[in-house]
Amino acid sequence: MKATLHVQRYLPDAPGVGPARHWQDYTVEAPDGATVLDCLMRIKDEQDPTLTFRRSCRSAICGSCGMNIAGVNRLACYSQVSRLGRGPVKIRPLPGLPLIKDLVVDMEPFMDKYRVTEPFIVARAPEPEKEYLQSPEEHRKLDEIITCIMCGCCSTSCPVSWTNPAYLGPAAFGRAYRFLVDSRDTRGRDHLKPVTGNTDGVWRCHHIANCVDVCPKNIDLPWLINELRKRAL
Repeated sequence: MKATLHVQRYLPDAPGVGPARHWQDYTVEAPDGATVLDCLMRIKDEQDPTLTFRRSCRSAICGSCGMNIAGVNRLACYSQVSRLGRGPVKIRPLPGLPLIKDLVVDMEPFMDKYRVTEPFIVARAPEPEKEYLQSPEEHRKLDEIITCIMCGCCSTSCPVSWTNPAYLGPAAFGRAYRFLVDSRDTRGRDHLKPVTGNTDGVWRCHHIANCVDVCPKNIDLPWLINELRKRAL
């Protein structure tokens, strides 16, 4: 089959070529099972080498290829063209982040919010001679949230993030929860302070639940946000 991709282009470094932001159609062969990323790579290889997007693992592990596909934030490597309905597939960059070029956004604002949560383990002193051990029950508390690949699909799908650039967002909240419940960390409830101690934290969440709808790992972020609220109270 052939597929038509309706791609939003942004060419800041090409004055005089046309409007900086415009739409461009590409028609490409899309055999059964072909993903949006497969099609984008074929377009770049065979039709338009200027088309710019991020990709790496092609296995829904790295999170690099997050973009807005057919109106929903998704991973391009995980989205089969045949399942996106009839007609052209509209592809845009993730919303709410500064554009760099075409489908590439600046992830630094997203990562800055991630860093606010201090996402690392502070170990007990003195450190043990061998690795820390966790029981299956202790590790089970982390099973869901450690699958997060930091693709940004959740936070950039949140209307609160669109209207409030300072809002930390569900990805940061998930990371705070991940270290809060980690038995190897010594900070305990201190993990709550960055995400509950200001008006841009979990209290600002309106529970629209876009975040869980778009998460490629099906992480129940609204539940984690409620857990942070309950523990803070």
